[in-house]
Amino acid sequence: MSILKPILDMHPPTSGSLIAVLQDVQDEYNYLSEVNLKEVAVGLGVPLQQVYSVATFYNAFSLKPKGIHVIQVCLGTACHLKGASQLNEELHHNIDIKAGEVSEDGLFSVEGVRCLGCCSLAPAMRIGDITYGHIKLNKINKILNKYRS
Repeated sequence: MSILKPILDMHPPTSGSLIAVLQDVQDEYNYLSEVNLKEVAVGLGVPLQQVYSVATFYNAFSLKPKGIHVIQVCLGTACHLKGASQLNEELHHNIDIKAGEVSEDGLFSVEGVRCLGCCSLAPAMRIGDITYGHIKLNKINKILNKYRS
């Protein structure tokens, strides 16, 4: 039995369902594995090349594992001017990861994004659906501890 059967059963088996299926798979597994991409291709009757094209075209999709909590650091102009680079460095140091890695406990990954749309809160970061603004470096550990427990 296919591990993606419940997801595939929620969508019509057509190429028109591809993006929605990939979103559901990523929501379930935090990334799109090679095995899952192949299963999506077979399940929807879509060429694997098309599945990879869509998965690599959209920034919302990741072919690499991510942490349970993805921390998005705004690197836009306002945030950059207010210290986003230092925020980004401190997060990587605090979590003990390099760019593109997942923390050893699987809880966190950090990614720089162009803009979070909250320039008045610079520097800003988002964890899940929560946006944190006016971040002070000495407050990062307190914020992360909310997600560690």
